[in-house]
Amino acid sequence: MACMSRVWRRGSGFAARLRQQDCACSRLAAFSVRYYSTKTAPHIPGMEYQDAIWTLNTLQTNASALEQVRRERGNPQLQLQAMRGFLERAGLKVEELDHLNIIHVTGTKGKGSTCAFTEQILRSYGFHTGFYSSPHLVQVRERIRINGQPIGKELFTKYFWQVYGRLDETKEAHGGTMPAYFRFLTILAFHVFLQEKVDLAVIEVGIGGAYDCTNIIRRPWVCGISSLGIDHTQILGDTIEKIAWQKGGIFKTGVPAFTVKQPEDAMVVLRDRAKEISCPLRVCPELASYQTDCGPLHLGLAGEHQRSNASLALQLSHTWLQRRCLPDNSFPPNADESTAVLPAALFKPCPIMVKGLADTEWPGRNQTLKHGEVTYFLDGAHTMRSMQACVHWFREIAAQHERNASGPVARVLLFNATGERDSAAMLKLLVPCHFDFAVFCPNITDANTSCNADQKNYNVSVENMVTRCLDNERSWRLHRSSGDDDDGTQLLIKDSLPLVSEKKADTLVFPSILCALQWITQGRDPVLADPDKMVLAVKPSIAAKAAPLRDAAEIHVLITGSLHLVGGTLKHLHPASSK
Repeated sequence: MACMSRVWRRGSGFAARLRQQDCACSRLAAFSVRYYSTKTAPHIPGMEYQDAIWTLNTLQTNASALEQVRRERGNPQLQLQAMRGFLERAGLKVEELDHLNIIHVTGTKGKGSTCAFTEQILRSYGFHTGFYSSPHLVQVRERIRINGQPIGKELFTKYFWQVYGRLDETKEAHGGTMPAYFRFLTILAFHVFLQEKVDLAVIEVGIGGAYDCTNIIRRPWVCGISSLGIDHTQILGDTIEKIAWQKGGIFKTGVPAFTVKQPEDAMVVLRDRAKEISCPLRVCPELASYQTDCGPLHLGLAGEHQRSNASLALQLSHTWLQRRCLPDNSFPPNADESTAVLPAALFKPCPIMVKGLADTEWPGRNQTLKHGEVTYFLDGAHTMRSMQACVHWFREIAAQHERNASGPVARVLLFNATGERDSAAMLKLLVPCHFDFAVFCPNITDANTSCNADQKNYNVSVENMVTRCLDNERSWRLHRSSGDDDDGTQLLIKDSLPLVSEKKADTLVFPSILCALQWITQGRDPVLADPDKMVLAVKPSIAAKAAPLRDAAEIHVLITGSLHLVGGTLKHLHPASSK
C-alpha cells in the first residue's frame, strides 16, 4: 500500500495534464454548440469535423446512465420506445428503415467479420452498400461506411449536424433528453443510408440483440448469429443460455435467420426463440462443404475461426440475393419443435462470391503489419474464445515469420483489457506464447496529444485505466512466477505514471500507447522514429532492459486484448488512417 501511495502521488501530474486537456476540448465543444447552427454544417475551415466529434463526445454515456439502462433492461419495450422517439425527433420514421433492405447480424465473436464478408460479397455484385459497425479503430466515421469506405469527413459533418440539430431543437420539449453516444450514431447511420440511397444496409448489433437500439428494425431481409460466448455479462447475463436468449431477440416473424454451430445449450435457446417468434432458423454448413470450380475457398481474413464467419456470410448474401432477384421466393418454416434446427442448404458459390471472400479486409482482426525489422500482429480479441483463437493464429503466423527471420527474434506482448472482462484469464492463455517482454498500457494513444477527439473515452478515469494496467501486470507476473508477487514496483518514465517491476525485467507498464511502442521498437520502426513524434525520457535502468530488443535481428509484437488498444496502435503505425 505504501508503494501504491507513492505511485499515485508521483503520477498525479500525468493524470492532471490529461484532465486539463479534456477540459480544454470540452470548452471547444461548448463553443461549437453555442455559436454554430445545428441545422447545417459549420463553416470554419479545418474545424468542422473535429467540432462535430467533440460535440458527439458530449453524448458518451456515463456510469450512472449505464446503471439506469441495466435497471430498465427488464422492460425492453421502454428501450425500443425511447429509440423510436429519438428517431422521430431526428426526422425519421421506423417504417422508412424497411426500405434499407437490411441484413442484421449479432453474435459474441465474429459478427463484425461476418458483416465485412457479407458487405464485400454484395458490393462485388455492384450493389450500393451501407455498413454500420462498432467500435471504430481510429476515427468514428469508420462505423458508417458507404461501398466499403468510411464516409468522408465532409459528409459525416453535414449529416451529423442535420441529425444533431433536429434532436437539439426538440430536447426542451422532451425533458432535455438527448440520445447517448451509440444510440445517436445508430440514428445517424440510418439517416446517412437513407440519404445516400443504398441498395442494402449491413447492420451489426452493438451489444446483445433483443434490447440493442439497432433492434428497432422491423423488417430485415435476413438475420445472422455468429459464434456465441460469455461477454457483457452485467447486461446480457452470466450464462450462455441467457446470452443466447438476448441474441435471438433479433429474430423477426417470417424473416430467414442463420447461425453458425453453437454450444448445445445455446442452440436449444436459439431454436426455442425462433419457434416462439415464427422465424425460420438454419445452421450454416462447414466452409469446406461448399463446392467451387476453383478449389478450396480462400479468405481475405486470417485465422481458422474466420471460416465459420465466411460460411455465415455466404448464407446471408445468398438469401439476400434470392429475395432481390426472386421477391416471391418464400423461406421454408422450421420443422416440428421436437427436432433440431435444420441445416442450411448448400449451394455452389459463384465466382463473384468467391472473389468477395478473398477480397475482404477488416483491420485490427488477425492483421499483420511489417515495418522493416519490426512485425506487428494485431488482433482485438477481448473474450476468452476470441483470445483462444488469437493465440492459435499468432503461434502459427509468428512461427512462419521466425523461420524466415535473418537471426534471433525478440517476442513482445502489448496488452490491455477494459470493462468487466477477465483479463487475468485471457493473460493466462497468452503465457504459452513465450514472450520476452509483456508490456501494458491504457488505451490512451498519446499522453501529449491534447485533442485526439475520435478516441476519447469519458466513461473511465485515467486513474482507473492505469490501475487496470497495474492489475494486468500483476496477473502476468503471477502466471509467470507461480505467485511470486513483488512490492518493488517503481516509476518507469520521469515525472509520469508508468510502472515497472524491478525484480521481473519482462513486465513493464507505460502511460500511453505511443510510449509503449517507442520503447518496444527501440527506434527500429521508421514510422515511430518520425522526429515529429515526441519521445519521453526513460530511466537508464529501463533503457538497459531493452538490450535484447536492440540486439535481436527482428522484433515481433502481438497487440491484443482490446479493439481500442489496436485502434490506438494503428493510429501511430498507419498515420494516414487518422487523416
